[in-house]
Amino acid sequence: MTKRIEAKYKIDRRMGENIWGRPKSPVNKREYGPGQHGQRRKGKLSDFGVQLRAKQKLKGYYGNISEKQFHGIYKEASRLRGDTNELLIGLLERRLDAIVYRAKFVATVFAARQFVNHGHVLVNGKRVTIGSVRLREGDVVEVREKSKQLAVVLEASQSAERDTPDYLEVDHNKMTVKLIRVPSLADVPYPVRMEPNLVVEFYSRS
Repeated sequence: MTKRIEAKYKIDRRMGENIWGRPKSPVNKREYGPGQHGQRRKGKLSDFGVQLRAKQKLKGYYGNISEKQFHGIYKEASRLRGDTNELLIGLLERRLDAIVYRAKFVATVFAARQFVNHGHVLVNGKRVTIGSVRLREGDVVEVREKSKQLAVVLEASQSAERDTPDYLEVDHNKMTVKLIRVPSLADVPYPVRMEPNLVVEFYSRS
């Protein structure tokens, strides 16, 4: 069980945004932060505060990534040739748990990590239980045969709350998804605006 599953609504309220676009998010009813001091007027954030908020929002969106892991992904993106902002998003979206979530095999990013950990998916025919495994273009993820009729899978795949992005080839009859190409920021269906440029600026300060 992820350590942060009980805190997912607090993340929304701390950010002041419904970062997963969920109908039940508390931000839909009240936009102030959690706790007894949540309704105090918010002061204007410094440049550092804005960058920190952008980092927390992007890291929080993927649900299960520790600060050490997230910083490591940033460092990898910064070493690669190309736009670090776009490379950061590409590395995050190629994670197995992110692909499982995008394919609508489960309802949340938190559930995706747990689903993978419990051995419900195959990657290119082999069982994989590590959500941070990174896929390559052409890789195929499949829900294991005995897991295809699980209620969580059926409910998520039939949900109309979100669509599957076009950089994935999804077959909900066979419960498979293929990574066609690495997405850019513009391709990713974030319900709120993500600013990887501010994340890069945040880490560049240190």
